[in-house]
Amino acid sequence: MPTGIGVDGCKDGWFYFELNGERSSFGHIQSAAELKHLAPAGCCVLIDIPIGLPESQRDTRACDERARKVLKTPRRSSVFSAPCRQALRANSYEEALRINREVLGLGLSRQSWGIAPKIREVDELLRGTWARTTLPREAHPEVCFWGLYGSAMRHPKKRRDGFHERMQVLNIFEPLAEQLIASAFLTHGGFDASRDDIVDAFVLALCARSDAKRTLPEAPARDKRGLSMEMVYVSGRDLLTQP
Repeated sequence: MPTGIGVDGCKDGWFYFELNGERSSFGHIQSAAELKHLAPAGCCVLIDIPIGLPESQRDTRACDERARKVLKTPRRSSVFSAPCRQALRANSYEEALRINREVLGLGLSRQSWGIAPKIREVDELLRGTWARTTLPREAHPEVCFWGLYGSAMRHPKKRRDGFHERMQVLNIFEPLAEQLIASAFLTHGGFDASRDDIVDAFVLALCARSDAKRTLPEAPARDKRGLSMEMVYVSGRDLLTQP
């Protein structure tokens, strides 16, 4: 079974899960650049961060709108519109907002600006030679749960019922999910990552190791650097029938 790595941003860096047919591992890294030492060449890395970025009004991240459409209310609010690449150089929210309006003709939410440092970090990482053999791809945890379950999660992920709902889905596809997530939370929870960060990284890793990946949209466009503007997910039906 291929190796899959799922990466989710957390307070002081990134949390990751690595899954394959024989072993699993997890941990906290401070910089996305550390993935170069974790991910073997050719493995799939799914990361919850916008990757293909617009640089003009002609560039359209259809994946954002498609994700909102499938997630519906209220999970659609978890999909933040990506800033233009030029706005990543801004030193303040006000400056980024001005640049985004000038380049895209659109505003910029404070939530999107809040993750701008991590977007910039990954965007810079993808300029290096490592990305030529191990290219991280964008995924969204709520889209991954939608794909696995066939519909969006009903409860917010930070609530107890939201956690149990997501664990029920994960347990269908990975019998060790509960054990692995509990172990990760015991080691890192409350210090390096929150419980929902750990669950999000796990569902991304579960999808990353599958050979039956799909994308939103089905035929994604590419940005000016050739990076795909997509969100990767896996259908639960495909995963259950996968050899």
